[in-house]
Amino acid sequence: MELVDLDKEDSENSGLRLVADNKEPESFPVIEKQFVNFMFLRVSPDWRKLNKETKKVFKSEFQKIFNSFEQELLLFNYSLIGFDSKADLMFWRIGNSLDLIQDMTAKLYRTNLGSYFETVDNYLSVTQKMMFVPPDVSENTEDRFHVKAGEKKYHFLYPCEKNSDWYEMSNEEREKMIKENFMVGKKFQNIKIHMTHAFGFSEQEYLISFETDEPKDFLALAEELRQTPASKFTLRGMPIYTCRLRSLSECLDSLG
Repeated sequence: MELVDLDKEDSENSGLRLVADNKEPESFPVIEKQFVNFMFLRVSPDWRKLNKETKKVFKSEFQKIFNSFEQELLLFNYSLIGFDSKADLMFWRIGNSLDLIQDMTAKLYRTNLGSYFETVDNYLSVTQKMMFVPPDVSENTEDRFHVKAGEKKYHFLYPCEKNSDWYEMSNEEREKMIKENFMVGKKFQNIKIHMTHAFGFSEQEYLISFETDEPKDFLALAEELRQTPASKFTLRGMPIYTCRLRSLSECLDSLG
């Protein structure tokens, strides 16, 4: 994993430099930032009282609407059944348009199955230049704007909100603490860490999520991160969700 801060690189290289007269300025294609949405849903107990055939029809209708957005959004489905009492499903959606996310949500709510869902939490964030990403020699710098998602079985979501003391420190002090956390995460090579920016959308500054095939490794990482200096500035009481990657049909079947 690698922590990239392009803003810092740009500032360090902004002064006057001697360059070869015959060298053309290097340019990169402009790539849009992505919007990232984590939507947590809980099904009403009344859903389980429906007969089997009715539920089959309602689930088919829901899946048809859901799948109609596959070409425009990256969609990943997670079941929380047996893991959490607050939510039963999580949809991880990534794309270039907030309107698409809203349109999809509205259409899903208008389905018969959608009328049995309650939104427990709904987090929105955006990719920026500083992110935790896996090393890949084939990637260029601009690709680091984008989330590469859904590669592991388990997904742990941690909305991160800092107290007022955090913002009284300088940018350099905060950056140092973030990089210390990164060095802890780097020891766990089988855990993929995503950090997207939520400030402006909600009270949270970051949405940090962890993908892994082995939950025990995440617990070990979480224990080490709790001992870092940056953890002293984190507000407690935020939910940490444990999610299992499943197909959409498996997620809906798990509702009962």
